[in-house]
Amino acid sequence: MPSPKIQSLMMNSPLTITSILRHAESNNPGGRIVSVTADHPRHETTYAQAFSRARQLADALVRRGMQAGDRVGTLAWNDFRHFEAYYGVSCAGGVLHTVNPRLFPEQLAYIINHAADRWLLADPVFLPLLEKLAPELKTLEGIFLLTGAAVPESAIAGLQNYESLLAEGDADFEWPELDEHAPSSMCYTSGTTGNPKGVVYSHRSTVLHSMASCLPDMLNLSVRDTVLPVVPMFHVNAWGLPYSVPMVGGSLVFPGPKMADGETLQRLIVGENVTMTAGVPTVWLALLQYLEASGKDLGRLNRTVVGGAACPRAIMQAFRDRYGVDTLHAWGMTEMSPLGTVNQPLPHQQDLSGDAWLDLKAKQGRAVFGVEMKIVDDDDNELPRDGKAFGALKVRGPWVCSAYYERPESDAHDADGWFSTGDVATIDADGFMQITDRTKDVIKSGGEWISSIELENIAVGHPDVLEAAVIGVPHPKWDERPLLVVVRRAGAAVSPAELLGLYEGRVAKFCIPDAVEFVEAIPHTATGKIQKMELRSQFAGYRLADG
Repeated sequence: MPSPKIQSLMMNSPLTITSILRHAESNNPGGRIVSVTADHPRHETTYAQAFSRARQLADALVRRGMQAGDRVGTLAWNDFRHFEAYYGVSCAGGVLHTVNPRLFPEQLAYIINHAADRWLLADPVFLPLLEKLAPELKTLEGIFLLTGAAVPESAIAGLQNYESLLAEGDADFEWPELDEHAPSSMCYTSGTTGNPKGVVYSHRSTVLHSMASCLPDMLNLSVRDTVLPVVPMFHVNAWGLPYSVPMVGGSLVFPGPKMADGETLQRLIVGENVTMTAGVPTVWLALLQYLEASGKDLGRLNRTVVGGAACPRAIMQAFRDRYGVDTLHAWGMTEMSPLGTVNQPLPHQQDLSGDAWLDLKAKQGRAVFGVEMKIVDDDDNELPRDGKAFGALKVRGPWVCSAYYERPESDAHDADGWFSTGDVATIDADGFMQITDRTKDVIKSGGEWISSIELENIAVGHPDVLEAAVIGVPHPKWDERPLLVVVRRAGAAVSPAELLGLYEGRVAKFCIPDAVEFVEAIPHTATGKIQKMELRSQFAGYRLADG
């Protein structure tokens, strides 16, 4: 006789960003938020105070007509007011649209119009840019400058400051009950080819992503942490840290517009007892240069998360050997909220040292629970996890986008729900994934694939190299060969022969670059990644000798 049917007797509490807010308010109301802003050299507040102001913001926007799903844009740095918008907009049912101010003006106009933002919260430093763009911004009903200072004379009608907007709202605003699948925020890709594409996150995806990132083998966040997100809040939700840190009750330190200033970062790290930071490699190069020149240290900092681009081995060595700081290599994408992998060693790898340690740390890490990952060949056949086979990397999971905003067709998504990341990678038997290249950047020479990332990491290991990039250039015999492009440190005189000698015995002979070119600077995308397309354009027409 079959058993009687049984149903779950668990409560169905919606997973919303409001639940993070309420938890932090109840359990860690005194958690600190320290900021650098244009009108505050050092501003300190608490979660209780910030969420009270978030209610004022929500009420003010609702009084102005904001309805569920309406987009509110931000053009802002990392600070307490931007943090308030993260919660005030989304928890009221609106969609927070973080806009990257480093994009080209025409891209900014496209993004704001495409998202149909109704209001825009902007840092005062961007006012001249907005005055030029304002005639093209067709959907905006108002712009508010994120400051308490008086609003300057402007061609923008009705311009107000943020504090006057908050004064219109009530701190007793009651948060609405939201569907966990409702949209909460959105971010556009940097659009290196074609127009940027919009990714829309849900409350549920944000909460799940935040919970996963706190896990010990991920970012290992706790109430004992003070976290400095140097990754910008205008790009993929600052890697989720404005949600995950309040979730566990840790403190936040925001550097405002000083995200690439080594002196400011060092002062904040030591002065605010920061234990963890997160940012792209170029940020850490600037910090390490300042530390070397000043002789200063990093206080209580014990780990830094590096993502956005492959982390050079020299950075990881310097952090560990000089300052006792562990580097956590991580990987993800705007389309992934963004966390996909973090490099935390397994028990049998704890005692690795020397090159074996560096070889492990150079990998992007193991998948977090919630992210499925595989590599496939050109025919979409899954390849083995042996650390040798490399192929196109695909992912899927509850915080991976299923489509792009207002784009029903997507070449990146397949019929089985897998998203093609555009990366080429290997996965080993322990589950460690390593990016070997972007599919559009891989160098194909005589039928063999050459990893530009591996060659870049070796070059950056030289003490006289500030930054390096490798691109493929035409070759009369081999179709394409690697060209090493280098920015030397100030006063350095390293030669091409010396740099090419680094590769002897470390890579196969056919992988060694054919030539070295020195430049003053290497172009970067709006999110700090090396802009290979621009570099290839810069060296268009470059020819190597037959050989």
